[in-house]
Amino acid sequence: MTPALTWFKSSYSSNEEGDCVEVAACPEAVHVRDSKVTGGPTFAVGPAAWAAFVAGAAGPVGDPVRG
Repeated sequence: MTPALTWFKSSYSSNEEGDCVEVAACPEAVHVRDSKVTGGPTFAVGPAAWAAFVAGAAGPVGDPVRG
């Protein structure tokens, strides 16, 4: 039996805007879903792919948003 995933929404998200994703991390994958359709489809990527995505989304070092 697969244990239930624990989903988290970004701290940058608010309940006022509807465009958000949630993630659930486990050792072998990071699962992603639409926060508005929690029972809808999901996808999963490996930890290395997720780390690369987050690093790219953060922007280059020295970027005013990233710091």
